[in-house]
Amino acid sequence: MTEKKNASLMPGRRRLLQSSAAVAVGLAMPAFVRAQSDAIRIGHLTPRTGFLGPMGEYAVLGATLAVEEVNAAGGALGRKFELLSEDSVNPQTASTKAQRMVERDGVHSLVGEISSASGLAISQVAQRARKLFMQTGCNSDELRGANCSRYMFHLEACNTMYVRTIGQALLRDGMVKDKKWMAFTADYAFGHDLFKRTKHFMDENGAIFVSNDMLPTDATEFSASLLKVRQQAPDLVMSNLAGNQTTNFTKQYNEFGIDIPFAGADMNMTSIWGAGKNGFSGTWPIIWTHQVQAASAQDFVARFQKRFGKLPENQAVNDYLAIKMLALAMNEAKTDDTDKLIAYFEGGKKFEVLRGREGYFRPWDHQLLYEMYTVQPVQDMKSADQFDFMQTSDPVPAASESLEVLAPTQQENMCTFA
Repeated sequence: MTEKKNASLMPGRRRLLQSSAAVAVGLAMPAFVRAQSDAIRIGHLTPRTGFLGPMGEYAVLGATLAVEEVNAAGGALGRKFELLSEDSVNPQTASTKAQRMVERDGVHSLVGEISSASGLAISQVAQRARKLFMQTGCNSDELRGANCSRYMFHLEACNTMYVRTIGQALLRDGMVKDKKWMAFTADYAFGHDLFKRTKHFMDENGAIFVSNDMLPTDATEFSASLLKVRQQAPDLVMSNLAGNQTTNFTKQYNEFGIDIPFAGADMNMTSIWGAGKNGFSGTWPIIWTHQVQAASAQDFVARFQKRFGKLPENQAVNDYLAIKMLALAMNEAKTDDTDKLIAYFEGGKKFEVLRGREGYFRPWDHQLLYEMYTVQPVQDMKSADQFDFMQTSDPVPAASESLEVLAPTQQENMCTFA
């Protein structure tokens, strides 16, 4: 009888023990969740495949180094940064992944991108979710104009800044007024906008427009285009191409032995290194190279090389700076509140941007202003090594000029934050 009675009580005891355990777990869960979610999550989106993939890989390295340095210095507000990095692929995928990062992963901010179309898609997600988007590679002026957003800040230079940087070099060399220009343009949003800015510069300064050919972003062979250059014999060939397009076009331009000056309105170190010292030619604008002599730039180059075993590319710089700026803003403003961080960035704060002069965000369009440069092949190519067969110019604009001279004015590129 006793055995039966004890047996009959066992289920109740099990229920009591299970219930107690559940309560204990329930009480413990908030602390566990807090421990797991204490890190400040940064959603990092950038193309890692396709014609922009080589630049995207450097973006990931730059962001990775920044997070490691932020965390080694104590994090932001005493909390570590956690980087969630994804291949953005295309605008639709970028939008979907950004939405997932916001809703499922609980990211504090979004960082990255290179494609202007994908950047716009991410910006729309960020605006709806009231999240900061530090965009690091999208050039389109429209993102600073008709499609600007209070939640988006631009570490990449806009197309007008690139065009005016190369324009200064071409004006200096007498290659603008009364000169016939022939253009080749990437057939997507970035290229279209870049050509629009290039054409505006040509018209303002008296160049003669001959033709513009739109080239597919997946094109790898340009013999028909280069034969057309020979036939039309312009004074200058102008590239509005992007990513691997630029690499292949530049190499083939050299291989064809065309003796016509060549320049472009956009260049990245991945394209220069991809062309190689036997393929690189022309004069180009660029936002940064490892040859920039500022002490902060050379310190960054040394740290990047030590961590990854190779030189940093300009895209790595933008993604690195975006994350470092976020941490600095949180620590100096003593908050991670988005509205207060926006006010901080809009307040005229000067930032170390790995150049001779500090940079700052304009409050009305959120464009980061800084020194830019031009690059061209070294004169003694035979003695050049595999990474330094190009030479970086002095900063543009000159030290005596305002950083504002490169960027569009408020009247030229009207931005109204919703």
